Amino acid sequence: MEFFHNPNYNFLRWKWHFIILSWLLILAGSASLWVKGGPRYGIDFKGGTLVYLKFAATPDLDRIRAGLDREGLGTSTIQSYGRPEGNEVIIGTEQVGREEEALDTSRQAILTALRTTFHVPADKLDLNNSGTDSLTDALLRFDPLGLAGQPGEAAARYREIAERITDFRDNQKGGLLGSFAELRGLEGVPPVVAQTLEQQAYLSPVVVRKAEVVGPRVGRQLRQQALLATGLALAGMLIYIGLRFPSEGVVPAPGRVGLLTGLGRWFLRQVDKRIYGVAAVIATFHDVLITLGFLSLLNYEFNLNIVAALLTLVGYSVNDTIVTFDRVRENVRLLRRERLAELVNRSINQTLSRTILTSGLTFLTVLALFFLGGEVLHGFAFTLVVGIVVGTYSSIFIASPVVIGWIERRGHMGLALKARPEGASGAARKGS
Repeated sequence: MEFFHNPNYNFLRWKWHFIILSWLLILAGSASLWVKGGPRYGIDFKGGTLVYLKFAATPDLDRIRAGLDREGLGTSTIQSYGRPEGNEVIIGTEQVGREEEALDTSRQAILTALRTTFHVPADKLDLNNSGTDSLTDALLRFDPLGLAGQPGEAAARYREIAERITDFRDNQKGGLLGSFAELRGLEGVPPVVAQTLEQQAYLSPVVVRKAEVVGPRVGRQLRQQALLATGLALAGMLIYIGLRFPSEGVVPAPGRVGLLTGLGRWFLRQVDKRIYGVAAVIATFHDVLITLGFLSLLNYEFNLNIVAALLTLVGYSVNDTIVTFDRVRENVRLLRRERLAELVNRSINQTLSRTILTSGLTFLTVLALFFLGGEVLHGFAFTLVVGIVVGTYSSIFIASPVVIGWIERRGHMGLALKARPEGASGAARKGS
């Protein structure tokens, strides 16, 4: 499928406009990061408390978020996890105080917000969120078996019943009772106890499965691993493209490296051999920097979802650049009389339909995800929206000019930078 029939646009005419635009965007993003002291790290990277919840029905994340906002927990992160039918959600809050205090404080604050949101009574026993001890104490107060005159026997009997109920709830019902009818006929639980609990207690539609603290040390480790993953991805791309697109037959002009040390000459030779890969990595690094700048300017939280989007962007951007470079390599072999700039521009035009088709469809997909995907995917989708736009123009206006600029500055003779005179070959043959 082609959107353009034999296009012949002079893209490289506009290269300096886009290079200047890129520098302005990079400087603006860098200034924002500097003023704010770096990205606005999420709980994954700076530490906090994670509370794992299970709901009786499919949770409404927007309703939960509104409830947390009312309780002053607006900076919390909310996301589903596990299987869809599991109705499980993770809520992350910033850590305040020591780990033990943070766990208890966050757990209670979240439960308070959820009780208000789902209109559950606060003066009744919450059977779904009660442990063995609290349920035993409640049964001693209710005393459905009339054991008030036998305190020792009452404590032992009610504790045995409480253990039976919590064991049934946690191990057979996944930690969440759906109705009091499930207690009727349960072995070890007298009917009068089940009836009393139905009158005196309630079943919360949400239960805390567990709570844990992500310490600052773990956050720093995750940041280091994220940087390492991005760096390894870029290095892997450089190696792959260097092997996939070697600059065969390309040598520097004499006298250009005479003043360099042996190590410097070796380094330049390696760049000469892998200029396509170097240009692709420069363009990809450019895409990541600009995208990070937009995230900082618009105050997006930097979390593991953003890291996943950036790694996706790295692969997408390099793939888009490879298509153009592959056509350049083919044309180098077929059109040896053509100047390099003209050859690269021709290659960009030849791959234009493919670039528009691929980038356009991907852009529309992530744009729909941005508007319809909900709060959890908002940052991920925004990163890809910006990255795809920047990555598409960098393949044309950044990566290609890098290749042309390097080759022309180094004086490479093997890519037919200048058109040969029409009669040169024939004259050479006659002279021989």
